[in-house]
Amino acid sequence: MTIAEANRSHDARDAWSRKPSLRAVYTDLYQRIAARCVPGVILEVGGGSGNFKDYAPDTISTDIVAAPWLDAVADASRLPFADGVISNIVLFDVLHHIEFPVQFLDEAARVLRPGGRIIFSEPAITPVSNLFYTHLHPEPVDMKANIFAVGEPDPNRDPFDSNQAVPTLMMHHQRDQFEARFPGLRIYENQLTSLLAYPMTGGFRPWTMIPAAMVPLVLGLERILIPILGPLMAFRILSVIERRS
Repeated sequence: MTIAEANRSHDARDAWSRKPSLRAVYTDLYQRIAARCVPGVILEVGGGSGNFKDYAPDTISTDIVAAPWLDAVADASRLPFADGVISNIVLFDVLHHIEFPVQFLDEAARVLRPGGRIIFSEPAITPVSNLFYTHLHPEPVDMKANIFAVGEPDPNRDPFDSNQAVPTLMMHHQRDQFEARFPGLRIYENQLTSLLAYPMTGGFRPWTMIPAAMVPLVLGLERILIPILGPLMAFRILSVIERRS
């Protein structure tokens, strides 16, 4: 782990503590993830700034980058767990950072028990969000990427490298290929979320356009509008993938 990688995790944790509007939006998303977990062991992959455990305290929190608030260092493509011992794998803004998502999903299928779940919240690429992510966000969007590629991990790759298009390609544009590639997994739930409140917080950057007190009102409005406006301007995907019995 480099000093720069460690600093990014600490910077994210600092931003979390400084921005109540961001915490309010993420609390809603974390609660949605926790509510979709089935009974049993919860493994967090890519624990980052270590916030999910506030909503599911018994979670085993891991990341490829070490931090004192995490339980273990682990590569998402080589999970250090026996077959069929995990009930839930949760990820928050992690899937689009994984070098070979297919290899992670193979590992997830291996360690999950039958009926176990992969639950994640990730960027959604829609006509409006694409403008934001492409021009106002530092991570790239490559809608032509081959997300089913496999290979040997690059030891020199920055673990924060990413392609924000990966979850949208996997869950929407290339869903048929996903289902053919992973017959032991099924997409149990797949919904678009986050219209206004999330981008208005500014994420982990210093600025924000929404006070924390307004977040619950905006989130309530989003729940009404998401069936209509989601395909046009949703900023996130919330997905549940279940291992078949």
